[in-house]
Amino acid sequence: MATLHVHEYGDPAGRPLVALHGVTGHGARWRRLATEHLPGFRVLALDLRGHGRSPWTPPWTLEQHTADVLDTLDALGLDHVPVLAHSFGGAVALHLSRLAPERVARLVLLDPAIGLPPEQAAEQADLTVGLPMVFADPEDAVAAQRARWSGLPLSLVEEEVAEHLERVEGAPDAGGGPGTNGHWRWRFRLAAVVTAWSEMARPHVVPPAGTPTLLVAARGADFVQPEFVQDCRSVLGEELVATELDCGHMVYLERAEEVGTLVRDFLGA
Repeated sequence: MATLHVHEYGDPAGRPLVALHGVTGHGARWRRLATEHLPGFRVLALDLRGHGRSPWTPPWTLEQHTADVLDTLDALGLDHVPVLAHSFGGAVALHLSRLAPERVARLVLLDPAIGLPPEQAAEQADLTVGLPMVFADPEDAVAAQRARWSGLPLSLVEEEVAEHLERVEGAPDAGGGPGTNGHWRWRFRLAAVVTAWSEMARPHVVPPAGTPTLLVAARGADFVQPEFVQDCRSVLGEELVATELDCGHMVYLERAEEVGTLVRDFLGA
């Protein structure tokens, strides 16, 4: 099992909070939320397998991602912590809560992607394969990311490129690109992302009874399935706090202040 790369933000002496990103992402996406809206927390944001600076090798199953997180918690000396998770990270967090409920103090799920209809997961996988992956320079990557994140400030796009783009010498892995003098690419393995969409089409799991859970759904996305919410309510009862925000899927980037307030109130900060 791998120990994942960890980005650490906030108060080094603060309350630990583990954060899990979604597909094509990385732990540094949590920086602004952590530093500007979660005072008093020591946010430990992991790069999932196949992403960022963590190992890129398979397998990329939910079971392996869960094992990686547990291994990393052990390495960090964290026994019982709240977990903040977005999108596919929410699926990982849910499997973590089922495998090792004693390690998860509370769950915050931001537009979790789990139990997706197979057609939706396949469409998202195809869209990912069609994304620009190879760039002649960072400016080209900024332009491509602005098209994807059209509702977000340019400063966030530039931070994303600065953190998540890497220079690779030689010819690109796939056709096209700038040629053999080097190119730029995102720090994730495409095969890991496609596999993740397949994993998100598996039947959903819900937190075990007694796990306080905050579920935040994005009105502008369609990843949170009604059946999942219903099953969470049935199992958790009053331990579930469910709400919606009027935004797209990148909840914690689009509505950072509101998400920060929700998280602080739920975790008792």
